[in-house]
Amino acid sequence: MVVCICNAIREKDLRAAVRSGSEKPCEVYAQLGRKPKCGQCLSFAKTIIQSELATA
Repeated sequence: MVVCICNAIREKDLRAAVRSGSEKPCEVYAQLGRKPKCGQCLSFAKTIIQSELATA
């Protein structure tokens, strides 16, 4: 599933970034070499990050 259309970030990429140590959307963007654009994805990204951290 695509989480961020502007940056073509998929859920699997976001989850992998969290497993590698990113705990905030801005850290995920930086790890993936991208920058936030419109911000529409941030709430969904936060939900996925929280889910991944809870299972870690």
